[in-house]
Amino acid sequence: MLSNTRALANTRALVFSCILMMVRSNVLSCALFRCFGLFLAITTLALDADAQNTLPPIIQAMRAELQRSMNELRSQPTPPYFISYAITETHYIALTASFGNIVLEDSNRTRVLDAEVRVGSYELDNKRQIRGTAFEVGGFSRGTPIPLDDDAAAIRAVLWSATDRQYKAAVERYLKVISNRAVKVKEEDSSGDFSREDTALFIEPLHKLSLNLDVWRGRLRRLSALFAVDPQIYTGEVYLRAEVVHRYFVNSEGTILQTSSPSIRLFVQGRTKADDGMALPLFRSYFAFTSDNLPGEETLRHDILTMIKLLASLRAAPVMETYSGPAILSGEAAGVFLHEIFGHRIEGHRQKDVNSSQTFKNLIGERILPDFIDIVFDPSARSLSGHSLAGYFMFDDEGIRGQKVVAVKNGIFREFLMSRSPLDSMPRSNGHGRRQAGFPVVARQSNLIVYAARTVPLDTLRAMLRAECKRQGKEYGLYFAEIQGGFTFTNRTIPNAFNVLPLLVYKIYADGRPDEIVRGVDLIGTPLTTFKFISAAGNDIGVFNGVCGAESGGVPVSASSPSLLVTMIEVQKKAKSQAKPPILSSPLLTNESNE
Repeated sequence: MLSNTRALANTRALVFSCILMMVRSNVLSCALFRCFGLFLAITTLALDADAQNTLPPIIQAMRAELQRSMNELRSQPTPPYFISYAITETHYIALTASFGNIVLEDSNRTRVLDAEVRVGSYELDNKRQIRGTAFEVGGFSRGTPIPLDDDAAAIRAVLWSATDRQYKAAVERYLKVISNRAVKVKEEDSSGDFSREDTALFIEPLHKLSLNLDVWRGRLRRLSALFAVDPQIYTGEVYLRAEVVHRYFVNSEGTILQTSSPSIRLFVQGRTKADDGMALPLFRSYFAFTSDNLPGEETLRHDILTMIKLLASLRAAPVMETYSGPAILSGEAAGVFLHEIFGHRIEGHRQKDVNSSQTFKNLIGERILPDFIDIVFDPSARSLSGHSLAGYFMFDDEGIRGQKVVAVKNGIFREFLMSRSPLDSMPRSNGHGRRQAGFPVVARQSNLIVYAARTVPLDTLRAMLRAECKRQGKEYGLYFAEIQGGFTFTNRTIPNAFNVLPLLVYKIYADGRPDEIVRGVDLIGTPLTTFKFISAAGNDIGVFNGVCGAESGGVPVSASSPSLLVTMIEVQKKAKSQAKPPILSSPLLTNESNE
């Protein structure tokens, strides 16, 4: 699910849970970032004493406890064949300004442990789905807080306790798996439960969190104060979050990883309300790996002033009626559109889940999109056309190197996004096993990039839309300029539809009249039907970038695409509040606010 709202429990402290953010800045070069690391393949858990002593203290503690657990649990009737420890350390600073005043200033540092224990074998283990029950993957937290100091004894005590819990639960569930398999029909997919993969050693120096708070406090005050010019704007906020995430990972096969990921995000939100009660939000968001690569204050000021004018236009805009007909999706809208209707349906674990619709399971080698469209998922890409890509990572959360996946080539579907949960057709991971700390790993998207072999200028794309309107006898087509996100359903028990949530939509009239802004619509449909109506692509590129929420929590992703002409889409009316706008005027522009 992709959303550009700030709902959820801790919205101010964790604004990016289930949010997609647009990227507007450059980043450090990939070569510079990687040259400080060490990467090599190893085939055994054993390291000589000198090599072990050079490992970071937290990694040494993790390896020592892992070795002890594997050695001593081998004597049990059902010994583990695999154990892994993942520690995610997050350090962040957050600031929020509203109408010229700082309303939140927060910082925190946490460490969360995810311990995994597998019993049985690579072919059959305790992670196999127990059929006849509700879908079991994700949806709960199992992370364990771990000491912030690199005290080996304290860290190992937490690892020991977590391993004991996970081992006992694994043995209990493994017995249920065996019983369930004996009384159920043969599985459609006969692949094993865990893939055999190469091991890796990578130790990256840790980045430090650095932010000039005095500079940013002043900047956020000045920017958020711009919203006070319009008393009918009820929310005018600028939010900044700078963070560094350190990840430490070891497993019993021999993989040892330490990675460090800095990022900074700026989020602008304006919200007004129409006379009929409809809430009208607009968002601007910016992502970079360092604060130096965020837009300058003048650029941000221009964007906010543009947002203020658009909010006034939205208040006066007519409500859009239900509609089916041709439309243009901007690059950002098209990226999220394909993230929802395609990306989630090719995540590998869904092809083994008996409750999933498995839309594309048997379509490898089949044409699913026009022959000029390629879709790639590339976690190794840090930027695209000058935009940072938040779905960048070097290793996934199972310790597998992130790999470029060409999912669609010339319109033909080629492969799934894979974690270490194998399929008959794809027995190995391609480095897309991901999770938020505290959740189980499943296959997830990274950087979705749409390439078009044939493109036309945007003016030509608009002319093609007008021609299609005339062919269908439509007075107008729609242009989806900005969206806040979307969601989709992939379970067999409910209709497999998608819903993309627009912010800015325009009517483009067939007779050439000026475009007209409208409000109050959602873009809806079903995936396979919608695919066949994509007919042309623009020569631009849009990047919509942030965090996607699904059963393994929120993970950073991006969705990039050229603008797309779709000859048939459907929209429905958006739900709206029945509450009137505020009765009293805002005090921000009155003398009373200064008394």
